Amino acid sequence: MQTQQLQQNMKEKVKVFEDGGIRLLKKGQKGLVHAIFSRFGLVLVLLLLQFGALFSLLRWFGQLLPHYLGGTALVTAAMVIYLLNIDMDNSVRITWLVVIAVLPVLGVPLFWYTKADIGHNALKKRLMDLESQTRAQLPQPEGVEQRLEADSPGAASLARYLRGRGGGFPVYGNTAVTYFNGGEAKFAELLRQLETAEHYIFLEYFIIDEGLMWGRILEVLARKAAGGVDVRVMYDGTCEFSTLPRDYPKRLEALGIRCKVFAPVTPFVSTHYNYRDHRKILVIDGRVGFTGGVNLADEYINHVEKYGRWKDAAVMLEGEGVRSMTALFLQMWSVLQEPEFEQFLRPEVPAARAEGFVVPYGDCPLDGERVGEMVYIDLLNRARKYVHIITPYLILDGELETALRFAAERGVDVHLILPGVPDKQFAYALAKTHYKALLSSGVKISEWTPGFTHAKLVVMDGVEAVVGTINLDYRSLYHHFENAVWMRCVGSIRDMETDFQDTLARCRTVEATLQSVWQGKKLLRLMGLLLKVIAPLM
Repeated sequence: MQTQQLQQNMKEKVKVFEDGGIRLLKKGQKGLVHAIFSRFGLVLVLLLLQFGALFSLLRWFGQLLPHYLGGTALVTAAMVIYLLNIDMDNSVRITWLVVIAVLPVLGVPLFWYTKADIGHNALKKRLMDLESQTRAQLPQPEGVEQRLEADSPGAASLARYLRGRGGGFPVYGNTAVTYFNGGEAKFAELLRQLETAEHYIFLEYFIIDEGLMWGRILEVLARKAAGGVDVRVMYDGTCEFSTLPRDYPKRLEALGIRCKVFAPVTPFVSTHYNYRDHRKILVIDGRVGFTGGVNLADEYINHVEKYGRWKDAAVMLEGEGVRSMTALFLQMWSVLQEPEFEQFLRPEVPAARAEGFVVPYGDCPLDGERVGEMVYIDLLNRARKYVHIITPYLILDGELETALRFAAERGVDVHLILPGVPDKQFAYALAKTHYKALLSSGVKISEWTPGFTHAKLVVMDGVEAVVGTINLDYRSLYHHFENAVWMRCVGSIRDMETDFQDTLARCRTVEATLQSVWQGKKLLRLMGLLLKVIAPLM
């Protein structure tokens, strides 16, 4: 009766799908991307300004051109000396050196603009304070570290990093892990688990788009909210100009659902917009948590087809490890309000009888620690047999590329599966620029011919694995808020390796030849070579 009354009250705003889901948007309300708030967009704008300035100088102030050239030469020389003497990743350093040397009018202001990080200082201060408060709410369960140390000193070292500099995330036992080899499997279990909610449901997703998937989920959320369950939804601000309208939070609140938008995009140009909430977290009553690559949109469950068949991966945690996932959600939710850690991070989370160890963790781009990259590099460095990876993007810095190559050169079977049908041509072209160096070191690369691989899966030696939201590209490793789960000796790692092999069976092997790497696509190759110069800015 409550659901029927709710739908009747929302008659003007809500359309009910034939499958029982809810839609809050009318046809045609979704807008196209109307602005680009990123470093890459800024590069294009400043590039046009530089060409305009040079044209004006040549036309009206030709006699001043020698002074302009001399001045830019001095500034360029000073910037080169500065860049060579500051602490910076070498891949990023080389990019800035090239940009400033070739286009000083563009490069110098862009460098200082990005270094100043205008607009994010208040956010950084607030998040560092929340991280400090979270550490106090996430005690290390007794005896777990000691058991992990006895099992594997190397794995224990990684856990200590995640507990220390990595953000304060404990290692847990007593946590069951279920692996889903696609969005369809996750969606079915997610709906079943949502029906069991009694106290609260927390959702934090990079993308929410209306359709069958979100409609079915929203119907359950609205019904649960009407029944007194605390339902909260948070999504990234880029949805406001790609999938959802600006007033969507009010539409959800009319259904009794609390909603927030992370970093809504406004006309003010700021590096703040470069830091996006790329996390995917769903927590139910603190006892069940989902994460992985699957967003809440129909292509993720192959209900619609955008880039061929969509391949993804996700995990469900049950037990003590869900505590950290709840804390990650509350951190982002509490940016503009007082945190509610003590209310929701209670110690009486039911333990699940399960083997192995898990560390759910997050990566914040503002704390100076590249946690996601450090975890990947550690797995590569400790591997003895194999490291099997599925990733949608491959835009590497020097450290990660070296780790991949060195592992292969040590005799480890390093094998990457990437999309056969890309969703972004620029990213696809940049990925291929890494192929030759990786293949020359013995890294194996395959492309999934049925379509697009969006999974973020790493399996090491059949005993450790990572599933989460962290891609092998600059945006995930440097600029996004991310999350993942590191696992050791949990039963579902066998399912992950089986999924890798099943996916591999439908892949094209990339040989170490130009013909195999570029498949005769000369324009794509040219694009990759040119974009390589500014890869860290994309």
